[in-house]
Amino acid sequence: MVRMTRSKTFQAYLPSCHRTYSCIHCRAHLANHDELISKSFQGSQGRAYLFNSVVNVGCGPAEERVLLTGLHAVADIYCENCKTTLGWKYRHAFESSQKYKEGKFIIELAHMIKDQGCGPGKTKRHP
Repeated sequence: MVRMTRSKTFQAYLPSCHRTYSCIHCRAHLANHDELISKSFQGSQGRAYLFNSVVNVGCGPAEERVLLTGLHAVADIYCENCKTTLGWKYRHAFESSQKYKEGKFIIELAHMIKDQGCGPGKTKRHP
């Protein structure tokens, strides 16, 4: 019997010469630094960053949650490679002042690592 194995590959790789954020558990790329909107967010496990777009993540079903800034419809996001829950995607904001979050992504610092780009030894863990 021949057993076929498949090596893990990420769905998307971000340019190595840019600052990027990766999953701390498996190092899959998650976001380019240019997609970072804010560092002033709070996740369920501490500080979190808001991103415009991310890669290599899956999205669960949306559910309504009362967060610090009010009622939102959010969907948990997870790393497509190692399946760790990373944060959530804002599907709908019920308050008009929070509409800017719709379609954006929260990734908790506890689950990501920042790569400074271009050069050895430039990887840094958050916080």
